[in-house]
Amino acid sequence: MGLFHPIRDARRKKLAEAPFASEWVKIIDQNVPYCQKLNSQERHKLWELVAVFIDEKNFEGCMGLAITDEIKLTIAAQACLLLLNLEHNFYEKLVTILVYPAGFEFNKESYESNGIVSEERLPVSGVSYSLGVISLSWSDTTHGARSPDDGSNVTLHEFAHQLDLLDNAMNGAPILSSRSMYRDWARVLGSEFDELRNAVAEGKPSIISSYGATNPAEFFAVVTELFFERPVELKASHSALYEEFRQYYGQDPATRFS
Repeated sequence: MGLFHPIRDARRKKLAEAPFASEWVKIIDQNVPYCQKLNSQERHKLWELVAVFIDEKNFEGCMGLAITDEIKLTIAAQACLLLLNLEHNFYEKLVTILVYPAGFEFNKESYESNGIVSEERLPVSGVSYSLGVISLSWSDTTHGARSPDDGSNVTLHEFAHQLDLLDNAMNGAPILSSRSMYRDWARVLGSEFDELRNAVAEGKPSIISSYGATNPAEFFAVVTELFFERPVELKASHSALYEEFRQYYGQDPATRFS
């Protein structure tokens, strides 16, 4: 949970213990139906996390979008789903969540070996920055949240990147609890990443999106989407990979879907 901070921790405790508004529960259940798969203990824990998350994070609407409770709750519920059984400090590096009405453009810089920097504008539905900011498309956020079993969820994807950034390096290796976990994580994910890259190069199908072959960071985020949204299929086709994510997140979503 990070360094001891009595004032902050007391505020968090008060927020977590306060009654969670029934109107908020309805919004979450309607917009993020995955949350209905949680047992009663998990649901109450999620609500506690959401209450703190909404209090601590700054939401800003872009291109005229007005921030509402629905927007905050829909994003917060998905972000906090990842935290459910993790040791965490509420994405402590994250300060602001920028929300666009729909897809937007992102300036991507590329650095060549000769020192030349090139820039191109790309259409995106979400971006996770290392400077305390996430940008999300609201239309893509709601589509991903309301389709809890299609394997595509931009919010889970971008917040997985934030977990990856907690050690100051987006490299597909989040903070793990033991040295042995790092060994197994590197072995299994390294092998699976190489397998996906080979499958993409050879045009072979895979349950894992080809975007995951971009780099290890994207592989971690893409598999996080699958782990929560298509866990039964992921477990059946990539059992060792599923087990690494089950140990990391401390959740077994395949049991929820079955």
